[in-house]
Amino acid sequence: MRRAAGLLLTIGLFAFLLAGCESVPSGIQQTKVEMAQRIAAEPPGDYYIGRRYFKPDFKVWGYVRKPGQPWSSAQLVMLNEKQKLAPDRERLSFGSDNNYEYKLQGYFSGDKVYEPASNTIYPEFVLKSYEVISTTPAPIFKSQMSGRSQTAVTRYTIEKPE
Repeated sequence: MRRAAGLLLTIGLFAFLLAGCESVPSGIQQTKVEMAQRIAAEPPGDYYIGRRYFKPDFKVWGYVRKPGQPWSSAQLVMLNEKQKLAPDRERLSFGSDNNYEYKLQGYFSGDKVYEPASNTIYPEFVLKSYEVISTTPAPIFKSQMSGRSQTAVTRYTIEKPE
């Protein structure tokens, strides 16, 4: 009798834990599926999609990808603002647009720019104009999917979109 009760308790605990684990990934999975559908529906054209990625110690602007391409293909870029200022710089509110999603007009110059905080060379994107797509877009970073903030990741860590 005692053994049966212990077995039932173990099975119940296992089922409870399994159910708890199952709900989080399925929610994340659903978000990823919806994002993939939105990306696939983006009209082709001569523009880019950008996601602002602000880290106070770094001079990178954010991730840029072609329409219809997944975020995992995006490149972290240095922004050339000779033709058009970045949205946050235009408002004199640096980093205020962290994680905003933009439709960008511009091009990759082919030049590479050194970023000292990361000791890395990044492609240069020449910005001509922009349009806000969303101030609360779907998560693309693991930290966003786990509920941690980007700043909690660490000050000197650069995340890559998934």
